[in-house]
Amino acid sequence: MATLVNRRTSHRWKLLALMLTAVFFAFGSFWLLQALQSEDTDNLGNAGNEPDYIVENFSLVRMTESGQPRYLVSGERLAHHPVSDVSEVSKPVVESMAPGRPRMTMHADRAQIHHQENRIELIDNVDIVRPATPASEAMRARTSALTVLADEEIVRTDRPVQMELGASTVNSVGLVAENPTQKVHLGRGQIVYPPRQR
Repeated sequence: MATLVNRRTSHRWKLLALMLTAVFFAFGSFWLLQALQSEDTDNLGNAGNEPDYIVENFSLVRMTESGQPRYLVSGERLAHHPVSDVSEVSKPVVESMAPGRPRMTMHADRAQIHHQENRIELIDNVDIVRPATPASEAMRARTSALTVLADEEIVRTDRPVQMELGASTVNSVGLVAENPTQKVHLGRGQIVYPPRQR
């Protein structure tokens, strides 16, 4: 009789150990599943910030309503971010090509294109060149950051600017250049005119 009781007790302990092991694995599996789902959710959240397309050595032309080229943006690399609809560009070149206006060319180390606003932010070593025309002198300006309102053909900055306008030199803080009117508005600074020829 004692042997029968010992066998039953031994069998119960084995059954209890098996049940505890099964419960442990069930909770472990549940925890692992929750951890994986949380990681997938985090990855999906970060995926929206990743570029949805990347283009090397690209050119982008925006046209006027009449089908004429308005401006050209080119660069070494463009990476578009879908959530903000902003493209990061390395070594950008922006050329204003509106009919009847002097072509203005801008270079920089990098840029951000805000597609919804048709706004381009040129960043680091910005260089602007506009050739002379019968109505205006040649212009070259350098600054560290520049906002380009491409549709309005206006560029502006609140940073220090070094500019050559014809034979004159300008050092100012702030600049607004309007290509349609060929006017340049300067912030505070210094203008040096060459001596008049006699």
